[in-house]
Amino acid sequence: MTIKNIKEALKSATHPVAKSLHHGHGTNVLLIGFNNGMILKEHKAHSPSKLTVLEGAVNYREEHRVVQLGQYDEVEIPVEVTHAVEALEDSLCILTQG
Repeated sequence: MTIKNIKEALKSATHPVAKSLHHGHGTNVLLIGFNNGMILKEHKAHSPSKLTVLEGAVNYREEHRVVQLGQYDEVEIPVEVTHAVEALEDSLCILTQG
């Protein structure tokens, strides 16, 4: 029900909605929902991570690069590098950490 919960929450959200899908020893999997134009503000990953777009399209931004991702595209997120994500349309992403 995690995806349904995110989509329901996005109806009234003003910022991205993130929910844990799985948490294990050294591994965390999050689902992140965006409405068009929403931005996940700059932050750093403290463990190796990968962002995969399940629906929609987003821009993944680091200091010196921007990667446009569409459905099923993915990007490796370097450890301790400042980055942000901006939705180009309504989107659902999965973030794997660890």
